[in-house]
Amino acid sequence: MSEVATGTFTPKPGGAPITQQVVAQALMEAKLMLRNGEQLLLAVVIPVMVLIGGVTAGNAIDLDLGSDRGLVDILTPGVLALAIMSTSFTSLAIATGFERRYGVIKRLGASPLPRTGLLAGKVLALGCVQLVQLFIIGGVGQVLGWTPAAGFGTVVAFFLAIAGGTLAFAALGLFVAGVLRAEATLAAANLIYLLLLAGGAVVLPLTAYGAYGDVARWLPSGALGEAVRTAFLDGAPAWRDVGVLLAWALLGSTLTARTFKWE
Repeated sequence: MSEVATGTFTPKPGGAPITQQVVAQALMEAKLMLRNGEQLLLAVVIPVMVLIGGVTAGNAIDLDLGSDRGLVDILTPGVLALAIMSTSFTSLAIATGFERRYGVIKRLGASPLPRTGLLAGKVLALGCVQLVQLFIIGGVGQVLGWTPAAGFGTVVAFFLAIAGGTLAFAALGLFVAGVLRAEATLAAANLIYLLLLAGGAVVLPLTAYGAYGDVARWLPSGALGEAVRTAFLDGAPAWRDVGVLLAWALLGSTLTARTFKWE
């Protein structure tokens, strides 16, 4: 009978690599966001309704937006920008606000995952949800006749727009959630969302707002809308608008770092 080799098991205590922790946190955050009916409404249902309703109504009244491109080609990028804004700002702010109220943020802050890793996981989760939004809204746009500019330049330009928009609105959303109570965050986030939807030049181009467009272009919503529209209409980055988004991201990050309360 052969002898079985024996050895000593030596445990190796310690946490998983930080990247693995962040990815795990991001996947959990994304699943929770997509399972929440209110978040799903903001992320997908409302943008799709805006797209279908806007194209239908615009064609019925012959809406003039100062462009020779079809209405669906103008509205679809704007609705994609709206979806990015709703997820990165409104959904994130509301979810984080109630996590603070119920002590979830405090407990996660004491876990092996560093607090910076927790915030990174939340931002990464937004990217996962935005992929779902892109496929659904883009698919609806295709059914309605959307013909975006093709080529690698379009992909790069859209990536820059979505990255800048996500960073800007996520930073502002965390700022709101970190300084207000949960109920106040809920009210403020929804109010700001509605105001930017109506007058933030996110769905409609700046030309639709007349002289006010010169002001709206410096809002994060206006910059995001123009950056996404330029990506899909011209297939090129809108560097000025991306720069505006990064400036808002820097401002929001600075305010969040100085004021965010974990409980």
